[in-house]
Amino acid sequence: METITRFLKPPRQSFFLLGPRGTGKTLWTESSFKDALKIDFLEPDTFRLYSSNPERLKEKLAGSPSTKTVIVDEVQKVPEILSVIHGLMERNRSLQFVLTGSSARKLKRSGVDLLAGRALNKTLHPFMAAEIGKSFDLSTSLRRGLLPVVWGATNPDETLKAYHGLYLREEIQMEALTRNVGNFGRFLETISFSHASVLNLANISRECAVERKTVEGYLQILKDTLLAFELPVFSKKAKRETASHPKFYLFDTGVFRSLRPLGPLDQPEEIEGASLEGLVAQHLRAYQAYSALKTELYYWRTKSGVEVDFIIYGKDTFFVLEVKSSKIIHPQDLNGLLCTVISKIIN
Repeated sequence: METITRFLKPPRQSFFLLGPRGTGKTLWTESSFKDALKIDFLEPDTFRLYSSNPERLKEKLAGSPSTKTVIVDEVQKVPEILSVIHGLMERNRSLQFVLTGSSARKLKRSGVDLLAGRALNKTLHPFMAAEIGKSFDLSTSLRRGLLPVVWGATNPDETLKAYHGLYLREEIQMEALTRNVGNFGRFLETISFSHASVLNLANISRECAVERKTVEGYLQILKDTLLAFELPVFSKKAKRETASHPKFYLFDTGVFRSLRPLGPLDQPEEIEGASLEGLVAQHLRAYQAYSALKTELYYWRTKSGVEVDFIIYGKDTFFVLEVKSSKIIHPQDLNGLLCTVISKIIN
């Protein structure tokens, strides 16, 4: 794969680096911290060694006194090691830990709070168009997405197709997140129809023949394993007039296209529209993660159906974006933008 400069800058202090499988966490950490001591829990021998005795990390560092940075890949697989890392950080403030993970689920339960204030939280996203530069192609990106593991593959389409199976095997079965992988697979296919749409869990439950509470749990798994995210409704003002349900997005438009079943009744423009909106959403989230600006991302929709796709809101920031996949823009397409701006001014 050609050399691509990621916009995420390496922090000087210890930090968690979370991101879905295939976003390039390993490559980024190895290129950013060339002299670091690396511990990879994806390696079976290393996993067995540290899961049976996390205290081995102390022995490892005692035998390497010149080490300044330690990379722990897929730290969520041995969450008990966080208490050891916390103790090491207390004794040696100059030691930097880079803790990568593709799932926040076990970390939430097992020890992130131990490092609160001592380790930053960073995220790595699929490529941004600006990171790729002149090689970026919109039509290809809408079809294949911008996952680094897909972008650099010899056969991108086959790699993207296999990503679904890899996710189910590595994240769901191996982490024992759900007992019924078949039900979860049907849920994944069903919820792909909700990409870039307001979530209706009752409909999803009915269509995939899974109980509502189970669907809620499956949705949380998607968010915890970073495969999906939700946009809340912007309701800083006029709360009574806005909708209440969040919008749902898969984290990469290529993953959306690989999960979304196609049939003779599908309208191409509907899928293209959802793909484009998802592509914009993932860029906005990446920009927020990599920039110094503290902003939140929302959408806006009134109960009467007037909607705007994205609102970027912060202390000194108010941007409103509408995404349209069309050759012709009609005046009514701007209604959501105008209503949002007017509402902001009035209130």
